[in-house]
Amino acid sequence: MNEYEASLVIKSGAELLSSASSDPRSDEGYGAVKANISEALERIAEALANFEAASGVPTRSTGWIQDLHRVADDLVEK
Repeated sequence: MNEYEASLVIKSGAELLSSASSDPRSDEGYGAVKANISEALERIAEALANFEAASGVPTRSTGWIQDLHRVADDLVEK
């Protein structure tokens, strides 16, 4: 699987999560859901950092990476 195909999996997962969250039973296992989202955001931040490093040209992804880490941390702290 290449990075484009992996990004499609992330997009599809986000769409499924959005649909599932509208279900009244979405409160089931909410702590675990937040932990999983936090872990996913950490991995997405790592991927952005890898792309940034490979490009050799700094872009605004650096700020996004920091923001993703902050959100991931906030999800598991609350």
